[in-house]
Amino acid sequence: MINFLLEPLQYAFMLRGLTAAIMVGIVSAVVGTYVVLRGMAFFGDALAHSILPGVAVGYLLGNGKKEPLFWSALVAAIISALGIGTISRNTKIKEDTAIGIIFAGTFALGVALISTVRSYTVDLAHFLFGDVLGVRESDLWLIAIFGGVTLIIIFAFYKEFMVLSFDPVLATTLRLPVKLLDFLLLILIAVTIVVSLQTVGVSLMVAMLVTPAATAYLLTKRLPVMMAWAAVIASLSGIIGLYVSYYWSIASGAAIVLVCTAIFGLVWGGVTLAKCLKT
Repeated sequence: MINFLLEPLQYAFMLRGLTAAIMVGIVSAVVGTYVVLRGMAFFGDALAHSILPGVAVGYLLGNGKKEPLFWSALVAAIISALGIGTISRNTKIKEDTAIGIIFAGTFALGVALISTVRSYTVDLAHFLFGDVLGVRESDLWLIAIFGGVTLIIIFAFYKEFMVLSFDPVLATTLRLPVKLLDFLLLILIAVTIVVSLQTVGVSLMVAMLVTPAATAYLLTKRLPVMMAWAAVIASLSGIIGLYVSYYWSIASGAAIVLVCTAIFGLVWGGVTLAKCLKT
């Protein structure tokens, strides 16, 4: 058992991958609690896919280098988030419709741009499906900085976000800057998605935002405890998922998400069984 646990740790890429998975798991889980409480799962999925144009532009401008991709994806994510918020709050169009419009348009633009790259199936595939084992030290610094800033803002506006999530009418009554807080939360979700991009990829990003938080929601109704449980579940999923990926030779991002989903299934089954026994 000791050899089983220690063998992967002799490789530097595994240590970097584990560090990235834990950091991304914590940030995604904390932000994801608000995504779950406010029913924004579709927004998270759409936003994850809407960064494709940014990834493609960064790839083209950087001649295949990875450095510009983070920044171009970040710009694309923030623009998409603000676009969805602006359309849904300043027109008669509902938020889900605005999400559909931005999602379809940006995703199509991303596919069109990516299709111009002859080797896109190799070079950009890890952005679609994740490549946590390819994380470099510079990537860890970006995750730490932007993830840390995101967590600081979340905790700085903890009370405001909590009121806004549980009782929007009360938030308006208390004269909180509801629109500003809404846009701030959209930006934080966008930053979280970009930070998590290399870990699980565009296709699986919504799982890291939703599944750990949804699992924690089954265990408690208190927001601080829910955030803590979600962070533990996401981090544990990242660690176990990487070990599964190492020993079973499957995609690391998919392994992390599958572990996360399995934990949700176990918790849901346990909670359901407990309710049945009580009745």
